[in-house]
Amino acid sequence: MSFSRAPRGTLLAVGALAAALALTACTGDSNGKSGGGGNTNFVTNTGGVDTVAKGERKAPGKLAGETLDGKRLDVAGLKGKVVVLNVWGSWCGPCRAEAKHFAKVAGELKAKGVEFVGINTRDHNKQPALAFEKDYEVPYPSLYDPDGELVLYGFPKGTLNPQGIPSTVVLDREGKIAARSLTALDDTRLRKMINPLLAEK
Repeated sequence: MSFSRAPRGTLLAVGALAAALALTACTGDSNGKSGGGGNTNFVTNTGGVDTVAKGERKAPGKLAGETLDGKRLDVAGLKGKVVVLNVWGSWCGPCRAEAKHFAKVAGELKAKGVEFVGINTRDHNKQPALAFEKDYEVPYPSLYDPDGELVLYGFPKGTLNPQGIPSTVVLDREGKIAARSLTALDDTRLRKMINPLLAEK
């Protein structure tokens, strides 16, 4: 659907997302603190990682589309594995800072059943994003989401949704949203998000 034929409500929603991400993008906040408000059933630990108890997790919405290299990818097809979703942009300094850590952990944990998927957003030209992936030797695919529609519609209200760039959301083996960080991560903090989910029975 082109923007010229998009319903007005969709355009307003995407515009609201862009404004929200602009306010929170690349803040480099080391606390990773976030508000949930209401009955969200998630807890933020001192490392800035929000988690949801196993019985209270919800599935994401549709997270599917074209990757930066032009292939089709549907995150739902990765059910049975722990999935790390990283929202990033090539223009984002904290995204560059964490990229080498994500590449390292992705390579080391793939054999243990962990899949990484990037969600590249606000890069309206693929070339800088492709150069980013090459420079940091990113070994996993990234969904191309230049207008933030996957970020907006892929995470239901009341779940651990991305609220800035970078953001990282981890899905458990059942494909449900289990953990989230709203700050750049190094390999140690990233593993602390993933390891409890690998240990789940």
